[in-house]
Amino acid sequence: MTPARIFTIARGVLYSIGFVATWTWLAVVVRRFDSGIPATIPRWLAPIGWAIAPAGALLAAACVATFLTRGRGTPAPFDPPRAFVAVGPYRYVRNPMYVGGGATILGAGLILRSPSILLLAAGFLILMHLFVVLHEEDALAARFGDSYLRYKASVPRWIVRRPRLDGTGRVG
Repeated sequence: MTPARIFTIARGVLYSIGFVATWTWLAVVVRRFDSGIPATIPRWLAPIGWAIAPAGALLAAACVATFLTRGRGTPAPFDPPRAFVAVGPYRYVRNPMYVGGGATILGAGLILRSPSILLLAAGFLILMHLFVVLHEEDALAARFGDSYLRYKASVPRWIVRRPRLDGTGRVG
């Protein structure tokens, strides 16, 4: 492995840790508002949270690994992949990293029975949606051209589903 490749992987891991740490810190901060929210989360939802949170974290980690290995870059918008990525989780939904992050926060809110963290999950998904619609999609179209536009036409933004394949077995 080349020094440049090792540096890319180190940057990707560092950025990912920073992203997770930021949202974890926000979850801790907003949790103090639980007592002021007139809603309770039923206990029976905690096991669902235990299924959702790790699944979301694994999905997000798979996305980071895909960006590092296939995209030859990091998941950070300011240090993006050098190659277009439409494999792995990206075959099923255009934004699986955000789906995974949102699921992780949602699951944590259910586990902790925290209405504030559930609201944070909703805020996270709204923020990511706005980022994707107002910036990321145009930036990807400008950067990767027709390959991204074909991908965008065949893979949904948020709802996970089986990909439509072109005649060669590729997403398209």
